Amino acid sequence: MDIPGARAGELRFPGFLAATDHGAQLVEDLLQLGIAISSEGELVPVLERIVTQARRFTGAEAATLFLREGAHLRFAVVQNEVSHRQLGDYELQQRLEVERLPLDVPSLAGYVANSGEIVNVPEAYDIPSDAPYTFNWRIDLTTGYRTHSVLAVPLRDAAQRNLGVLQLINAIGADGQAIAFHPRLEDVARAFAAYAAIAVRSARLEELSFKDPLTDGYNRRYLMLRLYEEVSRAARYQQPLALILLDLDGFKAINDRWGHGAGDEVLKQVVQLLASQSRRDSVVARYGGDEFIALLPSTTKAAALIYAERMRGIIERYPFPHGPLTASFGVAGYPDDPGNVADLIKRADHALYEAKRQGRNLVGGH
Repeated sequence: MDIPGARAGELRFPGFLAATDHGAQLVEDLLQLGIAISSEGELVPVLERIVTQARRFTGAEAATLFLREGAHLRFAVVQNEVSHRQLGDYELQQRLEVERLPLDVPSLAGYVANSGEIVNVPEAYDIPSDAPYTFNWRIDLTTGYRTHSVLAVPLRDAAQRNLGVLQLINAIGADGQAIAFHPRLEDVARAFAAYAAIAVRSARLEELSFKDPLTDGYNRRYLMLRLYEEVSRAARYQQPLALILLDLDGFKAINDRWGHGAGDEVLKQVVQLLASQSRRDSVVARYGGDEFIALLPSTTKAAALIYAERMRGIIERYPFPHGPLTASFGVAGYPDDPGNVADLIKRADHALYEAKRQGRNLVGGH
């Protein structure tokens, strides 16, 4: 199929190079993405780069990359300069965090994630009523954007599992207006989605090395990497950050009376309790023995104290198989407790020591 306006032997993409130059550049950029996937440690910057390049080669004005998490699609990368200008980065991210897409609710991205099929829609608001998918107009309402054309492709790994969706929005023509995505661009989008799937799969395999094999919480290595990253981010953007160190009271008695198998089960249950009460961006890690740390980005120390008190009560009331158990907590937070990573841990440890000294089953750090 020829693209209108193209000379013989020349493939034209709106606003881009002729086929030979464009194709060579595409191959080069895909090679560079492959290098980035294998060498960069952080997933999100790689996905941001993939989405940027996908937009560049398809002429998309905006794009969203969703990752599949259980029964939902999460907004992992959002590139939309119009919405960013209107709302600002933080406000846009907060709104979209609330707008996680349930996979059982009809939407373009949800259909692609469930079916593994590509969807290329010229006009989102003109989708026929008998189509197997529909446009979720609430996202436009949330972001203040106007969607026209959509090209959505699945992120499929080698086992043909759908890990997410790359959704390209509003192909821009020579006159600056939104046009449909040409069918030939579907293979281009599919190539970038494949690289995104490789990046996600690699990150998840790496994440396994960051997990504590006993409790399935994060291990100390991952905690320290994230702690340095989050402390740096908090200082740079003047955002709050909280750290909670907790220690189980009388845990040694459980091991002594019931054996280490019983103690192991208690540790697993404590991690599950902490994780169930934490936000998605929180990190629950086993710090060592029966000590755990909850790292809470964008959380004030005052809010962390409330969280710790709630967790103290939950652990105290939980029906552990081998009898009741309590925990003592130490809370520190930036900027209330200034300093580096070591200082923050030291403050939380001191607060925990005070809670233990005052009788245990308490929250220190007030």
